Amino acid sequence: MNSLNFTFSDLISGYVTSYDSDARVIDLITSDNRTYRAKLTANTYAKQTQNLDESWLDRGGSLDQLLVPGQMVFLYGTFFPETETSFEVNYIVFAGESKDGLRYEEQGWWIRQIDAIATSYIKWQFNSPTEPIDYHKYRTLISLTGGKKDDDYLQETDTISRMVYGMASAYMLTGKDEFLEAAEKGTDYLREKMRFVDTDTDMIYWYHGQKVSHGGQEQKLLVSEFGDDYDCIPAYEQIYALAGPIQTYRLTGDPRILNDAEKTVDLFDAYYRDSDKGGYYSHIHAVTLSAHEESLGRNKARKNWNSVGDHAPAYLINLWLATEQGRYKAMLEDTFDTICDHFPDYGESPFVQEKFYDDWTKDQQWGWQQNRAVVGHNLKIAWNLMRFQAIHPKDTYAQLAAKIADLMPKVGYDRQRFGWYDVVDRVMEPGQQYHRFAWHDRKAWWQQEQGILAYLILLGHCPDHSEYKKYSDESAAFYNAFFLDHNDGGVYFNVLANGVPYLMGTERFKGSHSMSAYHSTELCFLSTVYIDLMIKKRPLDLFFKPLPNGFVDRVLRVAPDMLPPGSVRITACSIDDQPYDNYDANALSVHLPDSSQRLRVKVTITPA
Repeated sequence: MNSLNFTFSDLISGYVTSYDSDARVIDLITSDNRTYRAKLTANTYAKQTQNLDESWLDRGGSLDQLLVPGQMVFLYGTFFPETETSFEVNYIVFAGESKDGLRYEEQGWWIRQIDAIATSYIKWQFNSPTEPIDYHKYRTLISLTGGKKDDDYLQETDTISRMVYGMASAYMLTGKDEFLEAAEKGTDYLREKMRFVDTDTDMIYWYHGQKVSHGGQEQKLLVSEFGDDYDCIPAYEQIYALAGPIQTYRLTGDPRILNDAEKTVDLFDAYYRDSDKGGYYSHIHAVTLSAHEESLGRNKARKNWNSVGDHAPAYLINLWLATEQGRYKAMLEDTFDTICDHFPDYGESPFVQEKFYDDWTKDQQWGWQQNRAVVGHNLKIAWNLMRFQAIHPKDTYAQLAAKIADLMPKVGYDRQRFGWYDVVDRVMEPGQQYHRFAWHDRKAWWQQEQGILAYLILLGHCPDHSEYKKYSDESAAFYNAFFLDHNDGGVYFNVLANGVPYLMGTERFKGSHSMSAYHSTELCFLSTVYIDLMIKKRPLDLFFKPLPNGFVDRVLRVAPDMLPPGSVRITACSIDDQPYDNYDANALSVHLPDSSQRLRVKVTITPA
């Protein structure tokens, strides 16, 4: 093979070991302990990682103060393969103002970020606050700059629901009424336009979406028009239809939402659940509601990560947090037991198996997936196992989460630049040392979320584990340095391995079949919870606005996530800005007074 004989630009991420200000040379070490020497040029510039509500933070005049041993840096530059290969730096991004003060750990960092993201989406979709929030204007496709095409009148149920989730989460952290309005109006729109009530079975299922003509005529779309699920009713679309409404229910206690959730879960139990061999089928037929119809083709009698595992993060954990009903806890236990029983495949691969036939034999020939791994699904399993572990501990949950956390940095992580890869081959061919990329080495925003949350929650449970600290720091620093769109708002769908935005096809959009203010806001919400309440031990204010008929027995449950019992408690509560003391501090519940008006509730959760 020819030696390297061409120049190329790339990113080196790591930690400063020394800086010679006279020679303008940085020595650094990467995540996996490789050393580099980087040369600054006359044109090298430097900036500090900035949040979405911040302007450019120049640090070109502070290099002597910032380039100290241990400081995390991102160096983007050019390799010159001469007598000795040199690396000359174009620009530097600092992850923090000091080696021990990373910006993503600052109090309020993620709250300001979710505020900015939610504000962008209601502006893009509804031109708020100039115009009223009106979901008739909602469009699935949103351009890079937030624009909508006049001839695009597709409204997908899941994308509306995902946006509603983001609005509800933003309200819980900020208390801003415009976000609650967007969450409630979106939930009402879903109930009015996208919900089908089967009066024969008393079950509810959700349309894929609707097309709206310029004259306002609506065409309901029962079966999915997305390629992977075409002409079927996929489980994950029914799952994510509940994501936004259930997060809204946590704020309002609207009994209509709870009724919808109960009857949708009935649908899962009746038609998606395999009562014989366990788990949930990925698709059912639109007429017979059977998973075994020949016309389902490659989706006939299949099970996968989305149909089994996505119940937990999308709606089921939040539904249990709001109700603490035994039915939902039992469903969560069954879900995680099923994952532990069937998904590990460590005799063949360091990645879990994600797709299955009816009898749980491995399906490694399905569509684009073949025998490939989605890195983020592995991380998502670890994250959600640790959530449920907090309230229902089992050795199998903790062991699998720890196993994934140990394996993923070796096979799905970019140790040169930081950040998590997308889809890779599960098995290496003879002679290979790296798992091959399915497409290329891009990094998706939602997979960064799974990595950040997985290592944050693991660190919260195991505060002395240095590897969990390392990967939560590196993952969050990479995301905040390169995924935030400071020009147009929101976050990028994908960046290349080197952090440069990947702006091709639908992956250049801010709204699409896959993206709509969900993962970016979920990351902000739960990063705040894990950092403040589990890691930094800081009080956190949360906001709710119950309806007069909201919540069974007038009990508002305020736990932001599944946290270890006794680790946090309520230390203050106010209703309509007046102190209120009828709450159970340790049970994290507020006993609401009888009222004919909506109540604005603010609680302070404090680590024990």
